[in-house]
Amino acid sequence: MTSLRISFLGLIAFAYSSLSAQSETDTVAIPIDTVTVLTDTLTIIGVGDIMMGTNYPENKLPQDDGSHLMKAVEAYLKNADITFGNLEGTLLDDGGTPKKCRDPKVCYVFRTPVKYVQNLTNAGFDIMSLANNHAGDFGVMGRTSTMETLNAAGIAHAGQLAQKFVVVEKDSIKYGLVAFAPNSGCVDINDLDEASRLVSHLDSICDIVIVSFHGGAEGAEYQNVPRANEYFYGENRGDVYHLSHTLIDAGADIIFGHGPHVTRAIEVYKQRFIAYSLGNFCTYRGISVSGINGLAPIMRLYTDRDGKFLRGQIIPTYQTYGEGVRVDPQNQAIKKIQELTKKDFPESQIQIAENGFITYLAQ
Repeated sequence: MTSLRISFLGLIAFAYSSLSAQSETDTVAIPIDTVTVLTDTLTIIGVGDIMMGTNYPENKLPQDDGSHLMKAVEAYLKNADITFGNLEGTLLDDGGTPKKCRDPKVCYVFRTPVKYVQNLTNAGFDIMSLANNHAGDFGVMGRTSTMETLNAAGIAHAGQLAQKFVVVEKDSIKYGLVAFAPNSGCVDINDLDEASRLVSHLDSICDIVIVSFHGGAEGAEYQNVPRANEYFYGENRGDVYHLSHTLIDAGADIIFGHGPHVTRAIEVYKQRFIAYSLGNFCTYRGISVSGINGLAPIMRLYTDRDGKFLRGQIIPTYQTYGEGVRVDPQNQAIKKIQELTKKDFPESQIQIAENGFITYLAQ
């Protein structure tokens, strides 16, 4: 497209403005890159794991139904054409059959009250992945309640065998989402033939194809992308590098990874964006947010209408128990993604500035 080519010649202005919708306790104002000339540029935001508290086996729910958890970053999340997140656990008031684990010491089950969906709508989420190891925490009842609750709230979802993918149309643009995980009831992350078929189908009917995967080993020891199959607790968590490249070859435009509970590197492959793990974004209790486990990005991407990556921005956040998500004045998530990307993808054609802006390297 001519206008997009011109933008790379320097005729786009980068306008930086602070968001005023901050809480009284959050005085950090991160400049936002706003497109001032190209009206055909799309803005897509992705974040990682969301678990807003559980009432099982004991009450570990936040005050005020969790309304404060994402309040400080709502303005950032809403500032996009499409906003994505990964919902861990179930939206279910009571009942259901809690899953049994081989090792209860490392197993958690999450049941979040249905009314907490309001926090997701307040934050502007349009689409969510339900492909993860906690989507089936309360069996069929939990899965059904979660899907029905999101449907009623107007939030599209994908990743369960009952709904492998979804198509959302917004402002005449069709966005397709398909999600994968190595867990029962989810679209299989390790069946690359089926994954490619689903992506190709979405590519044939959508303008933008977004892929979500819940894959890779977990924890601080597994921040790097190994370019090999990862096993954790005896489970094949996939080769997320091969998966991502295969699915972009099949027609994916954006890939948002999560599952390791830490932030991982980013990559642009064939002008398509990959985030290998977006970390713990809003996880109240039951999931450690100490140290690097509490750092996560709001990944803000700009693409053309064909899904080609133009540029992006990492908005760094952190969370502490009780306070919810906050913009990080120390930019720790930016620094971590810079470090990991340089190490894991030395051949990368992108650069990450200190302020979090992601651009192509000068040719």
